[in-house]
Amino acid sequence: MPYLIQDKSKLHYRVIGRGSRVMLAFHGYGQSSAYYLAMERALGHDYTIYAFDLFFHGNSYLHKSNMPLQKDFLEKFIRHFLDKYNIDKFSLMAFSMGGKFALTLAERMPEQIEALFLIAPDGIKTSFWYNIATYPGWLQQLFKHTVLKPAPFFKLMHVLSKYNLVDKGLARFAHYQMDSTPKRLRIYRSWIGFRELSFDIRHVVVQLNKYKVPVTMFLGEFDQVISPKRVSVFVRSLDRGELVILKAGHTHLLQNVADLLHRKRIGRQP
Repeated sequence: MPYLIQDKSKLHYRVIGRGSRVMLAFHGYGQSSAYYLAMERALGHDYTIYAFDLFFHGNSYLHKSNMPLQKDFLEKFIRHFLDKYNIDKFSLMAFSMGGKFALTLAERMPEQIEALFLIAPDGIKTSFWYNIATYPGWLQQLFKHTVLKPAPFFKLMHVLSKYNLVDKGLARFAHYQMDSTPKRLRIYRSWIGFRELSFDIRHVVVQLNKYKVPVTMFLGEFDQVISPKRVSVFVRSLDRGELVILKAGHTHLLQNVADLLHRKRIGRQP
C-alpha cells in the first residue's frame, strides 16, 4: 500500500476504482481502508477512491510527538496528498469515527469539496454511552486501569444492560470493542489521539452552505451508536442536504450503503 510520511507519522491508503472523479474515504473505528473495497462495484466506475487507514488502524501510525492529532497537522497531511496527485476537487465519504476526519476537511477546505457522503458519522453528536465505548473523555486514569483490568467495566455494563439503563445492542458493541487488550489499547490511543478533533457544527453548516456542497447522510434506523434522532438535525440545516435511513444497525452500515449504491447504479444503467 502507498503511504505518506510527515514528521515521523505515516498515513497509509489504498486506491480503489478507476473513475475520473476523486473521492477520499475514511473508515470507522476498528476497521481499515479495506472496508471500502465494498464500494468498488458501486462507485469504482465513476470515482477513483483513495481510502485511508486512520491512525492506530491498519498500517497508519501517529508518532507520539504528533499526539494528540491536531486539525492543522491533518490538513497539512491531506494537502500533501492532494499535491502529490495534483488533485484540486474531490468528494468525501466517511463512516463512524472517520466522520471526524471528513468534518475536519469540510471545515478547513470546503471550497475543494464536490460532495460529502456521511455514514453514521462521529463528530456531530454522539451518545453518552458511545463516548464510554470509544472516547472515554472523563476519568482518564481509571480508563488506563481498565485497559489492563477490564472486569469492573464489563460488570458495570452487564448491570446497566440488565436494568435497561443502556441499550443491549450498544452494550454488545462496547463489549466487542473491549474484549481484548489490543482492542482496549486501540480505544485508549484513539481517544488520546483524536480528542482535539471537535467541531462547531454551526460553523461547518455555514461553510457547506456557502460553497453549495451537496451532503448525503446515511443512517441506520436501529443504530444505537450514532442514532438518527441525534444527528439528523444536521442534515435539515443544510441547503443541499439529503437524509437516507436504512433498516440497519451500526456495525454493517458501510456495507449496507455500498449495496444500496450498487443497486442504484445497476438500476440507472440502460
